[in-house]
Amino acid sequence: MNWGVTIPLLAFLVIIFLMGMMMSRKVNESSNFISDYFLGSRELGGFILAMTMVATYGSASSFIGGPGIAYKTGLGWVLLSVIQVVTGYFILTTLGKKFAIVSRKMNAVTLVDFLKERYNSKWVVLLSAISIIIFLFASLAAQWVGGARLIESFVGIPYKTALVIFTLSILVYVAIGGFRAVVMTDALQGIVMMAGTIILLVATIKAGGGIPHIMQDLVKENPNLVSPYGADRSLTPLYVSSFWILVGVGVVGLPQIAVRAMSYRNSQAMHRAMVIGTIVTAVIMLGMHLVGVLARAVLPGIEIGDKVMPTLTLTVLPPWLAGIVLAAPMAAIMSTVDSILLLVSSAIVKDVYLNYVNPAADEKKVKRWSFISTTGIGVLVFIASIQPPDLLIWFNLFSFGGLEAVFIWPILMGLYWKKGNKYGAMISMFVGLLSYILLTTFWPNPLGMHTVVFPIVLSFISFIFASLLTQKRTEEARNVMLKKYF
Repeated sequence: MNWGVTIPLLAFLVIIFLMGMMMSRKVNESSNFISDYFLGSRELGGFILAMTMVATYGSASSFIGGPGIAYKTGLGWVLLSVIQVVTGYFILTTLGKKFAIVSRKMNAVTLVDFLKERYNSKWVVLLSAISIIIFLFASLAAQWVGGARLIESFVGIPYKTALVIFTLSILVYVAIGGFRAVVMTDALQGIVMMAGTIILLVATIKAGGGIPHIMQDLVKENPNLVSPYGADRSLTPLYVSSFWILVGVGVVGLPQIAVRAMSYRNSQAMHRAMVIGTIVTAVIMLGMHLVGVLARAVLPGIEIGDKVMPTLTLTVLPPWLAGIVLAAPMAAIMSTVDSILLLVSSAIVKDVYLNYVNPAADEKKVKRWSFISTTGIGVLVFIASIQPPDLLIWFNLFSFGGLEAVFIWPILMGLYWKKGNKYGAMISMFVGLLSYILLTTFWPNPLGMHTVVFPIVLSFISFIFASLLTQKRTEEARNVMLKKYF
């Protein structure tokens, strides 16, 4: 066992565990378990809000898959990825105050709560819950494998043992501490992610003899590595622009990110989060993808992209510092997993069980089912991860695209278009879900664009037409709802 790497990772896991235990006391003492467990009682300050958004959005893709593709593609992938810098700013400006105000009036604790009150439709709720469970369960499995692979590689223990350690670490602090534990650990994880990025970037530049020397090596190997079009010139302007929809503006439709816009304390916290979140995201996204490109000159010949970042870290840093830096991808994976795990749990307990199975359930039953569902999902993902698939960035991006195609217009049009109704939301969600799956299966990247573009366009058109065609049928109920909440 490589103790120089292992000790910092173990210390990190112990701190996360202790934070979960501390937060569990607040949850147990809370007078409103549901609001506290799933939303932290809407008390997030600016720094915590910024860090939880960054840590939730950053994942294995940002720290393992992304640098791996940048290693193979060149600076063109860095250009493609930096649109993510404005993601947090865009989400808070688009949803921001209105989403927070309306969700408070509705007493909405989850995104599906908002959709239920806005559209007053059982089918909207069920479609939402099903989409969340399907797409995010798949994303969870990929992240689970990534976390176990990191522990396996750097600690030197068998994969299944590493999988058990990762599973227990996640389940303990999420199941007992809920949203409070997630956002507090996200704050720590965001700091670790940022520090790890800076350290690795500086060490890589130093190992490569400086930026000018590295660039010369890349140009000698393939001039396209330093072009905006990628090593094989596959990054066309059309593809890059469409990819920005997936990882940029479309992120407003991700439930695990959108719910953060419900949870902040006040306007000052939101404004502070915009600034902090943009700076931290810029450092992480630009830094890690740039590291991937520079690594090609430092360690040429790596065949498997997912091994670039771990191999580079162990090469250019001493073991004790490598252990600290390797806590960054572990933080990214854990912070994504905890948020998704809590979101899937809330879809089962809050959105399905409390709405349609047992609306009269008391707090004791809600607590029990919240803990059972969170633990049960974790166990199922653990079982699915025993025989691991490849950890690919595309797997996470598939999950992103599916959720965006389903949720982006019901959220945005529900906030900003008064004529939107339940029929528009239902048809839009169904068309977005079905078209995304069909295009991904039979016609990926149509006309040179990313697959997500057509489903988002089709779901928008469906929302408009279905809402306009059913105006008279829903006018009375819609007017009551708008008067009450808007």
